[in-house]
Amino acid sequence: MKRVLLVLILISCLASFAQSQELAMEVQVKYPALATASESTLQKLENEIRDFYNNTPWTEDQLTNDERIECSMQINIKKDPSANTFVADIYISSGRPVFQSNYTSPLLNHVDKDVSFAYEELRPILNNAANFTDNLSSILTFYAYVILGYDYDTFSPMGGDKYYKIAENIINNVPASAGDRSWTANGSDRNRYWMIENLLDPRVRRFRRSAYDYHRNGLDKMHKDINVSKAVMLSALKDVGQVSDQYRNAMVVQMFSNAKRQEILEVFKNSIKSEQRQVYNVMASIDPSQVDQLKTLR
Repeated sequence: MKRVLLVLILISCLASFAQSQELAMEVQVKYPALATASESTLQKLENEIRDFYNNTPWTEDQLTNDERIECSMQINIKKDPSANTFVADIYISSGRPVFQSNYTSPLLNHVDKDVSFAYEELRPILNNAANFTDNLSSILTFYAYVILGYDYDTFSPMGGDKYYKIAENIINNVPASAGDRSWTANGSDRNRYWMIENLLDPRVRRFRRSAYDYHRNGLDKMHKDINVSKAVMLSALKDVGQVSDQYRNAMVVQMFSNAKRQEILEVFKNSIKSEQRQVYNVMASIDPSQVDQLKTLR
C-alpha cells in the first residue's frame, strides 16, 4: 500500500513538473559599469529571473521538453541610482520550431527601453497576473504571457487570445503610483500598453490570423511543397499589409517586420520575380524605413 502511494505521489509530482515547462528562457543581466549596486546582487537577479520563467506553471497544458518555447531575455543595466534601483533596456525574443526541420522561426524580437525597477535580494519575484506587487514582477509576468500569446497564435487561429487578455489584466492592475508610463496610453506609442491594445484590437484580427497561416500552413508544410507553402505565406503577408493600411503605424506590425524581415528574404530570395516583387511591395508598405534590406527582391 505504501509503495502504491509513493508511486502516485511521484506521478503527481512529475505531472506538476511537466506543467511548469512551457518556457525555456535564457537570461542575461549585463552591467558595463555600476555606481552603487554590487555584481553579486545582479548575478542573483539573473538567476532568479531564469528560475522564475522556467519553473513557473504558466498554462494548464502539459508540454514535453521538446515543446517548450525557446525564448531569451537580456537586461542591459544602464544606471543604478541606488543599490536596489535600476534603469535598463530589456531585450525579449522568442521563436518556434518549424515542422520537419532544424530551423527555429523568430516570433518576437522586441526592446523595452529605459525600464525602471527595484530589486531586493530577499524579496521574491512573483507571478503578477492577478495582483500588482512590484514593477519588476509585473514586467516579467507580462512578457511571459506575451510570449505565450505569440506562440499559441501560430499553432491555432487566435490561439493566444487568453494570454493577451491576461497581459491586459496585468496592465489594468498596475497603479499610477508605480511611476512607469509604459503601462499607460499616455506614454510612448511603442510601449506595453499599446502592444496589447494592438493585439486585442478588432482591426488587428486579420494580422493575428495570418500568423497561423504563415507558420502552420506555410513554414510547417514546406517539406511537402515549397511553392504552395510560399504562396500561402505571401497571402499571409498581404493580410499583414492590409492591417497596416487600416491601422497605420500599428506597433505589432512594426514588431512583425523586425522579427521576420530576414526570414522573409531567405524564403523568397529564389522565388520567381513576380512573387518577389509582391513580397517587396508588401514589406515596403509595412516598413518603408527598412525596405532597403529587401532590395534584392525588388
